[in-house]
Amino acid sequence: MTSEAHSPEAPAAGPDLRFFAVQLRRLNAEVNRLAHVFANAQGLHATDVHALAAIMDGPARDGTAMTPSRLREELDLTSGAVTACLDRLERAGHIARSRDAADRRVVHLHYLPAAREFARSHFEPLSRSTRAAQARFSDEELAVVADFLQALNEELAHARRPAEPDPATGGTERRTPRRPD
Repeated sequence: MTSEAHSPEAPAAGPDLRFFAVQLRRLNAEVNRLAHVFANAQGLHATDVHALAAIMDGPARDGTAMTPSRLREELDLTSGAVTACLDRLERAGHIARSRDAADRRVVHLHYLPAAREFARSHFEPLSRSTRAAQARFSDEELAVVADFLQALNEELAHARRPAEPDPATGGTERRTPRRPD
């Protein structure tokens, strides 16, 4: 089953950039709505929920716990804003901080199991909807969607980085990482 079969707005030749932009904005709006409800129920800021997601996802990305400095870079916040955010999350019982055994200067951020379970129950409608949408596609189609989402995230992360000097031209260029074939 192809994605074109699911959306009458898609042009005959396949979805164009505008179609993707509209769908991504709709998805982002729904996820943000759920995040805002969760934040309000917990007495947190919207940024705190983004921080929780980053803390939760950190180990899945590279196998290591999130640190305050990585969180600052990811959320594009000042050190003071990250400290205030982490203080709120810690007071609310969502996270714990621990020192690295090898380098005591490094602080690791951990999403506490009870808080994670509470969040999981709050975001169950998103999980249920994701499972229902996945069921409408073959494993091969889902692999393409996963590749697309990963590539889009890589491109967006790359776009956030400043351009690197190009010694050949004296100008700047953005280096786009490519997936190995």
